[in-house]
Amino acid sequence: MRQQICFILLLFTACCIHAQENLPKAEAKLLATFPFKMYNGGVMVLQARLGNIPDTLNFILDTGGGGVSLDSATCVALNVKPQATDTTITGIAGVVKVPFIFNQVLHLPGLDVEKLNFHVVDYGVLTSVYGEKIDGVIGYSFFSRYIVKINFDSTEVQVYQPGKITYPRGGALLHPVFTALPIEWMHVKDRRKLAFNFYMDTGAGLCLLLSEQFVKDSSVLLSRRRPVVTQAEGVGGKLQMRLTVVKRLKIGPYNFYNVPTYLYSDSFNLTSYPFVGGLVGNDLLRRFNIVFNYPAREVHLLPNSRIREPFDYAYTGLAIYFEDNIIKVEAVVPGSPAAKAGMKEGDVLISVGNNFSNNIMAYKTILQNTEAKIKIILQRDSKLMEVDIKPVSIL
Repeated sequence: MRQQICFILLLFTACCIHAQENLPKAEAKLLATFPFKMYNGGVMVLQARLGNIPDTLNFILDTGGGGVSLDSATCVALNVKPQATDTTITGIAGVVKVPFIFNQVLHLPGLDVEKLNFHVVDYGVLTSVYGEKIDGVIGYSFFSRYIVKINFDSTEVQVYQPGKITYPRGGALLHPVFTALPIEWMHVKDRRKLAFNFYMDTGAGLCLLLSEQFVKDSSVLLSRRRPVVTQAEGVGGKLQMRLTVVKRLKIGPYNFYNVPTYLYSDSFNLTSYPFVGGLVGNDLLRRFNIVFNYPAREVHLLPNSRIREPFDYAYTGLAIYFEDNIIKVEAVVPGSPAAKAGMKEGDVLISVGNNFSNNIMAYKTILQNTEAKIKIILQRDSKLMEVDIKPVSIL
């Protein structure tokens, strides 16, 4: 039956193609413009409302998201009851079965997106990473309906009705493969040079992530380089990865050098290797103003004011999270700068440098400085103590 339907559609297309050639394509129409906030790693967070609920919620704008989703704790707080399903999703730390909230309206500033089915996931780990409540993710179910312009200079999103659009001058037009996520053919060079498919993932707060299996099979990385162990977070929880650099990454005509790179042991094949080798995240993509045109299967990149910003090469071996209104150390990698400073799991950070804000994003920014020792005041067993940590560079 499926083959018959495909044949009929092809026949219909062939019969109508002459008429379609004479029909001019309508101009894309601007529907809405709204701001977003940028968190550590370039992750974009915007505000929206769900259905008739008056509360404003925080959503990550994520081309790496296969649909749209809500946080399970948010559903409890809003008294929204999802329906159980047998649907599973794969996140960075595992596979989880998800319930759904069906046929909902998402109210963005100036734009109502109707007939959305939200799967429900525990995003508590993301809230603890950013120190602000993350209520959900806006992904493919949104992007697939519109042309979406993201301006990282003005931190604004413009949403257009699909149609004929003129892209900004001076940029590059890409033609990715579109599944639920855009997949672009990119060039990587370290020990050797090769080209491979990579996801373009605005919800990932990193520059580049490579599947460990891809790294092993391709022998792309220099063998003398020794990656360090670090902790990462995503849907499903937290896990350890290795962190290193890649000499060169080329996206379209644009080259980036000494790119910080996470190496991910992809036990659940989240990256769909061997078709895809990994992903490029928003710590790199934010260096462009981007047009995601899913209906036309195009992505336009225009270098912006951030294009030459230095990458973050700092390494501490310290995993900190915001929980119960405190910033707590959850893990310290043995032999790392944090371990050498005497920090331990369970320590509570009171200040970093001279910053007493209790803002985890501010603390992480300060800890990116590899030029000097950084004073940290912490609380351990109800006692205050001071330590000095010296982040090292992974270069």
